[in-house]
Amino acid sequence: MLATLTIRDIVLIEQAALEFAPGLNVLTGETGAGKSILLDSLGLAVGGRGRASVRAGAQQGSATAVFEPQKNHAARALLAGQEMAATDEIVLRRTLAADGRSRAFINDEAVGVGLLKDLGGLLLEVHGQQDDRGLFDTATHRLLLDGFGGLNGDAQTVAALYAELAGARAALEELKALAERAQAEADYVRAAAIELSDFDPQPGEEAKLAGERALMQNASRIAEDVSSALESLSGERGAETGLAQALKKLSRMNEEARKIAAPAEVALEQAYALAEEARRELDSLLSRLDTDTNALEKAEERLFALRALARKYGVLPDALPGVRDDFVARQEALVSGGSQIMKAQAKVAAARDAYLTAARKLSKAREGAAKKLEAAVAGELTPLKLGHAKFRVAMDRLDDDQGVAAGLEKIAFEIATVEGAAFGGLAKIASGGELARFSLALKVALAQVSSPAAMVFDEVDRGVGGAVADAVGERLQRLAETTQVLLVTHSPQVAARAARHFRISRAKDKTKIELLTDEERLEEIARMLSGANVTEEARAAARRLMAEALVSKVGAPKKTRKRA
Repeated sequence: MLATLTIRDIVLIEQAALEFAPGLNVLTGETGAGKSILLDSLGLAVGGRGRASVRAGAQQGSATAVFEPQKNHAARALLAGQEMAATDEIVLRRTLAADGRSRAFINDEAVGVGLLKDLGGLLLEVHGQQDDRGLFDTATHRLLLDGFGGLNGDAQTVAALYAELAGARAALEELKALAERAQAEADYVRAAAIELSDFDPQPGEEAKLAGERALMQNASRIAEDVSSALESLSGERGAETGLAQALKKLSRMNEEARKIAAPAEVALEQAYALAEEARRELDSLLSRLDTDTNALEKAEERLFALRALARKYGVLPDALPGVRDDFVARQEALVSGGSQIMKAQAKVAAARDAYLTAARKLSKAREGAAKKLEAAVAGELTPLKLGHAKFRVAMDRLDDDQGVAAGLEKIAFEIATVEGAAFGGLAKIASGGELARFSLALKVALAQVSSPAAMVFDEVDRGVGGAVADAVGERLQRLAETTQVLLVTHSPQVAARAARHFRISRAKDKTKIELLTDEERLEEIARMLSGANVTEEARAAARRLMAEALVSKVGAPKKTRKRA
């Protein structure tokens, strides 16, 4: 719901703070008092263009709307997608400078006006002459119909099957493209696949061959140095021989002398073990250097061939294994492409049949839901003085091969406002009052489907009175049981049903907003009935309207204190 609206320095409003209640909130007052300024300010806060401007003499104006939507409301998902912190309240604020520049904020974080408008559109619906969203956006009509008919689950199934069909089609097209490319250069593909497979390049092979080649090129010099090191280590006068002799001499000493020399003997034993290990490593290295004289030629031949092959295919040597795998796959496509394509075609056919079966079932269910919705709306039109209007759900059938994730039809709500006139889009309704009343009729029929945090109806009772005004009020009250409703009204029958009642007045070029107590409501409704001179008869009629409205409410509103 919309919890509060704070306005500063907008047109004729210097400062105002309105606290709204769940259910039906009404704004009343004389023509020209400034009710439209309040609605324009609310529109400014939720991202609309509106007609709001900065109050004369002020440098900046602002409008702040605080919403308290349910935990699972779509607005919270939008904020989560923007990685904005979740709070119980969602605060939308817009500042407007005297030069026309504006800034937008969500929960005190600066944002673009586009995001503010998207979020505001989820939290607030405005129905009236300036309506350009909500019910008048044809993109929402399919969702509303599916929600009305309880078809959201079926629609999700159709969307999932369409995604599977799209995936199967993409896989088939990829196979066909691969086969076409392979066929166009079949001889080259076969030759390349054979050449690369026979050569069998390995990852990292170039570096390995280059290292072996460098080692073998210097093998003779390295072998001389290694042999010299071996002679120094294990020759007749080498370190290993000297260590062995030292250990032998220590072992011949008497027991007392050996105890004293024990640490030295241990160190000599360790040194001898290390010298022995070093000799083994040098022997191994010498044996590796003493290789076949043809090994260098073989390594060089393989290395040069590897680099030549890489140049031929325009890649680095380490990329050759991937090139080989690609050509092998293309060769296999030449051989087995036909069977793979046949399997892919079978998958597409099966996916198409599953999608069409589910989509046709959904279409039939939508037709039934459309008839019920048409009947529900028709039942609301006559009491709202719209009996001459006709409503229908237009379903434009698509060919099977033109089906989309949403199904096999385009859906749009249409109306004919005059007997015998052609049906057209909802926006063709020219009268602001008719527009708002038709929106009310449709919203009542769709009561549990579309759930913004709040709805605003502007001029919903314009040009009507008596029984029609009472019908408008009854429907607004019924709608307000599930969604908070705000409206500007000139109808005492409607105002009598309010859960919270604000009076808008104007004095000395300033707009004043008051939250009325029950006694003040009685006087205001009496004024609406009789005009400037409030009579006892008008008060009695106002009292009767309020009593009748109270019977229809879920619970009577609490008494409220006057608030400026």
